[in-house]
Amino acid sequence: MIKIENITSPIADDLNNFNNNLKKATRSNVDLVNVVIDYALKNKGKQLRPILCLLSAKILSKPNELSITAASLIEMLHVATLIHDDIVDDSSIRRGWPSVKSVWKNKISLLMGDYIFSQALSNMIKLKNFDALEVLSETASRLSQGELLQMERAKTKNMDEKTYLKMISDKTASLFSASAEIGAITVNGSDKEQNALKIFGEKLGIAFQIKDDLF
Repeated sequence: MIKIENITSPIADDLNNFNNNLKKATRSNVDLVNVVIDYALKNKGKQLRPILCLLSAKILSKPNELSITAASLIEMLHVATLIHDDIVDDSSIRRGWPSVKSVWKNKISLLMGDYIFSQALSNMIKLKNFDALEVLSETASRLSQGELLQMERAKTKNMDEKTYLKMISDKTASLFSASAEIGAITVNGSDKEQNALKIFGEKLGIAFQIKDDLF
């Protein structure tokens, strides 16, 4: 079995820089915010999306400061989405731990998800690249639409294959796709390289979600 460490070994230093950058980008003057964020990031999972971003940059060139920033933005969008998901799904557990929603209830959790989203938006300007900003903006829109589509179909109990693929494409694959594409953008990959990685990320995200749903 391939371990995640084998995959990330080429970007080990970049991942350390990413985690430091992520912590710095989410800091607040409000103690409660820092406590909740530290809790949300404590069990950080595999960090597949920032890893994909950094690896995409690595196969084309050397990940740089913009690559680190982009990886942080991607993870912030992901964490904010997870917090909101747990509110919508009324989930008490996240990655084997009590969810933020379970510990701090809905109001604080909702505001925390919004805060992380807002921090991601305010940090986007650091990318200094309109193509990357466009990708992230479209991704944020797709994430919301995917969640709303899931809620709609759960309520009506109407889910065919076409709708399911559309839902997981927006809700999950969009962030994988953005991760790979933006990784290429940060190291000035060609349009062809950016598009190839975008498509790869989309397909990988769909496969990932199908496997997750089967489990």
